[in-house]
Amino acid sequence: MTQSPIFLQPEFKERIWGGTALRESFGYDIPSDLTGECWAISAHPNGPNIVASGPYKGKTLAELWDEHRELFGGAEGDRFPLLTKILDANQDLSVQVHPDDYYAGEHENGELGKTECWYIIDCKEGAEIVYGHTARTRTELVTMINSGDWDNLLRRIKIKPGDFYYVPSGTIHALCEGTVVLETQQSSDTTYRVYDYDRTDQNGEKRELHLTQAINVTTVPHVDSYVDESTETQKGITIKTFVEAEYFSVYKWEIDGAAELTQDAPFLLCSVIEGEGKLTQGGELFPISKGTNFILPAETNDFTIEGTCELIVSHI
Repeated sequence: MTQSPIFLQPEFKERIWGGTALRESFGYDIPSDLTGECWAISAHPNGPNIVASGPYKGKTLAELWDEHRELFGGAEGDRFPLLTKILDANQDLSVQVHPDDYYAGEHENGELGKTECWYIIDCKEGAEIVYGHTARTRTELVTMINSGDWDNLLRRIKIKPGDFYYVPSGTIHALCEGTVVLETQQSSDTTYRVYDYDRTDQNGEKRELHLTQAINVTTVPHVDSYVDESTETQKGITIKTFVEAEYFSVYKWEIDGAAELTQDAPFLLCSVIEGEGKLTQGGELFPISKGTNFILPAETNDFTIEGTCELIVSHI
C-alpha cells in the first residue's frame, strides 16, 4: 500500500532567550514574543506533534510509532528516534553539554543521549556559536569552570547562513544571539547547563546549572567533528549531504523545477525552510511552503516535488 505524506502541527516552547523570528520568518502562530523553539517533528513526551490531516489526523506521532510501525519500515526501538526543531536564538543560549546514551540511560530515567546538528538558516552579521573548549585535561576543565574563566575556556566560531555543524554528545556548545537554526537530534530533552551568563528570569532567579553532570559527560580534550559534505545535482534538484552518522543522516534538498524522487529509507523527516512548491505522490497533490513539516513513510515510493524551495531532510 502506498502511503501519503504525514503532515504535522508544530509545537512551540517559550524560552528566556526566544524572540519572534518563528512568526516573522515562518508565519507560525507563536504563543508569545519569547518563543524560542518550534518542535517541528517530535514524538518526545515533552512536546509530541499531532498529525494535521489525512487518515491519522488527530493522532500524535508517538501513537503512530506505537500503533503503525509499518509506516516507519518496521524500524525497531521503544520510541521514535529523532526530533527536528527550529530555534530562534534571539539572545544567547546557555552554554551546555549533552550526555551519551549510556549516561542518560543510567542517570536520566532511561532517556536517550543527545547527539545533534545545526543547519544555520539565518543569522546576523558577525554571529557566533560556542563549539568546544580549550581544556587539555578534566582537572583543567574543572579549574577553569570553577574560576569562571569562560573567555579562555570556550571556543567561539563565526557562522554564516548555510553553515552546518555536527554536535556529538559530550560537546560543549551554545547558539548565540541573532541566529535561526534547524536542529536535527536524537529524541531527547536532557541538557546539562554549564554557564548561563549569570542572567535571571522574570522572577529574578538564576537558572539551575548542572556542573557535576556536565563535567562527567564532557569530552576532554575537545575533538572537532568535521563533516565531509558532498553535492549531487540531478534534474530539478541539488542534494547536499551534510552528514551520514550513527544516529542520523541529514541532507539539504534545493528544488528548482520538478524533481522525481524515490523514498528508499525507513522514513524521511522533511522541513521546508524556504520557498514553496507541491508534492505529488500516488495521484495526490500536496502544497508545501516554508514552515511545512512532514514525514514521508516507508511505502511512499515514487514522488515528485515541483517548485522553488529548500528542505532539510533526515533519516535514521
